[in-house]
Amino acid sequence: MGMVEFRTVSKYFGNMVVLRDFDFTVEEGEKVAILGRSGSGKSTLLRIVMALETIDRGRVSLDGETLWDADAGVDPGRGGERGRIRHMRSKVGMVFQQFNLFPHMTAVENVAAAPRHVLGIDAGAALALAQELLARVGLADRARHYPSALSGGQQQRVAIARALALEPKIMLFDEATSALDPELVSEVLDVMRALAHERSLTMLVVTHQLGVARAIADRVCFMDEGRIIEEGPTEEFFGAPKNERTRAFLSAVQVA
Repeated sequence: MGMVEFRTVSKYFGNMVVLRDFDFTVEEGEKVAILGRSGSGKSTLLRIVMALETIDRGRVSLDGETLWDADAGVDPGRGGERGRIRHMRSKVGMVFQQFNLFPHMTAVENVAAAPRHVLGIDAGAALALAQELLARVGLADRARHYPSALSGGQQQRVAIARALALEPKIMLFDEATSALDPELVSEVLDVMRALAHERSLTMLVVTHQLGVARAIADRVCFMDEGRIIEEGPTEEFFGAPKNERTRAFLSAVQVA
């Protein structure tokens, strides 16, 4: 069983179909990039894994446990299952396009908040862990800085350290570099590339930046109209795309 599995999943927003009979598996330790036009369903996919969105049909499992099962009525957002949603979310770290740091907390306090409040670690141990994680992303000397004193790239690296603080089994990146100025992308990409070398960490990366996909992924998928219409090993995907819509997308992005 894969680390993430979608089985015939459909998701609607009103009359709009976002995912359509969607089948998808990410194996443990695999690094997968998802490309697609705006509205193709790729960010919704991540939000379902993070239990931020429900599904309307099908089944989703995470690390061998059922996260959603529309037919069986399994919904971790229901009142009686709040404990289970916390348990499932503890397996997942998510890094958003916007950094979403607490502005009134320093970098080290931002990273320490999750282990303190979610894992129940005491303040001293949580701060020590946070300092260690900030060093891991190259920000040991910025631990006492507030977000307003950090560049966009530094803020996103703090956000990555914060996501790592719960020791997740899978890391989700939703356009994590697209809000950054071009000269700041490389510092975040360096951290993501280092994480990609960790065999046990599963990574699912939604991006429209082809360089990010090339640098991180073992496998690249192209989504269109709520389905994956092409996927393959990274070099094969970029070197010889088979689907006409994939080729058109890659050509448009490379020219932009």
